[in-house]
Amino acid sequence: MAKKYWKPGTVLYPIPAVMVSCGETPEEYNIITIAWTGTINSNPPMCSISIRPDRHSYDIIKRTGEFVINLTTEELAKATDWCGCRSGRKYNKWKETNLTPALAKVVKAPIIEESPVNIECRVKDILELGTHHMFIAEVINISVDNDYIDEYDVFNFSKTKPIVYSHGHYFGIGRKIGKFGWSVEKKKSKKA
Repeated sequence: MAKKYWKPGTVLYPIPAVMVSCGETPEEYNIITIAWTGTINSNPPMCSISIRPDRHSYDIIKRTGEFVINLTTEELAKATDWCGCRSGRKYNKWKETNLTPALAKVVKAPIIEESPVNIECRVKDILELGTHHMFIAEVINISVDNDYIDEYDVFNFSKTKPIVYSHGHYFGIGRKIGKFGWSVEKKKSKKA
């Protein structure tokens, strides 16, 4: 198989497109769309978001030390994109997108009520990496919309119709092809 070589860049796609909410008071509440995000540790549960220092939310999160990662859906795709294209310095993103700020359980930053999953985070460290600074945070609370929890108390992620970002485009997620460990599971023998 022939390969083409590119200069080093950001090609680890697809990645989640999330809306991060921040601020301590309704007057400063803001939303920033982030694609540079991910899980970085299991115990304690930790994640990261990377933000350019010139973004409006950067100073808010740096000062407060808190933010909420709000998972996005196909229904929220337009608001997700809009919040990534407009600055909170000039617009009230909540009003412009008809999103609802709601009280988080632990942090002062609001959750986005319309999001199926809200991940409350507290900043532990900030790494200045270049164009972006990485906020390393501990997950301190998670809220999940009851509409996506089945009768066995299991969260049905695919029912939310999540979106991902890849090379400047948003995509829905396709069909499930397996679960963790399915490639090595022992097949149950059929009894005659």
